[in-house]
Amino acid sequence: MRWIAVIGLCVLSGCVTTGAAPQGPAQPKASAVEQPAAPTRADVDRFVSVAKTVEPVSERVCRQQTGPGTNCDFKIVVDDRPGQPVNAYQTLDRSGRPIIAFTLPMLAAVRNSDELAFVMGHEAAHHIAGHIPRQQQNAMAGAILLGGLATISGAGADVVRTAQDLGASVGARSYSKEFELEADALGTVIAKRSGFDPVRGAAFFSRIPDPGDRFLGTHPPNAQRIETVRRVNSRL
Repeated sequence: MRWIAVIGLCVLSGCVTTGAAPQGPAQPKASAVEQPAAPTRADVDRFVSVAKTVEPVSERVCRQQTGPGTNCDFKIVVDDRPGQPVNAYQTLDRSGRPIIAFTLPMLAAVRNSDELAFVMGHEAAHHIAGHIPRQQQNAMAGAILLGGLATISGAGADVVRTAQDLGASVGARSYSKEFELEADALGTVIAKRSGFDPVRGAAFFSRIPDPGDRFLGTHPPNAQRIETVRRVNSRL
């Protein structure tokens, strides 16, 4: 995977580094927005400017709200692999450093700096709230539960493995909506402290398909997310 790093490395002037794919489950947005054109130079400049402002605030919030063992050295990058959808996600590299990645179509899809800052804050919040390890724990618990039930029932090895896979999938999704709302709330704080308008930023949700309230869906209804941002912002 090729990363274009923007914090403390370069200003997108051909600075491309080659690294291994990030480790851990990503936290993608439900963002099936109509595929936009490639980002313009103005889009790129806006991304660099917002990232330089939001990154240090995210780091401060991370250090305030997590223990001394948490890596708060965020790296904000562009995932420039071809054919990627409109997406932003948080993951970890092999050293445990938190990565916030934006695909090129995402840079073109956001309409203003407030939307960009809110999405960055939201993805940083996933790391601060420990959503990746919590999701892994939920997946493991689900795999153990269903796999154990299949074993007790006398099922064969193949059925047990299938049950474990199903349990892991259900477990990983169990609290995903809550995780998204937690990230929306803390992302609102980060965007606000960075000098941006999180309510204006959350308007991004009004342009993506509404996932509704599906059973085991990964994202809450858009209206609930926007209301969360408004409520938290009103208290700041």
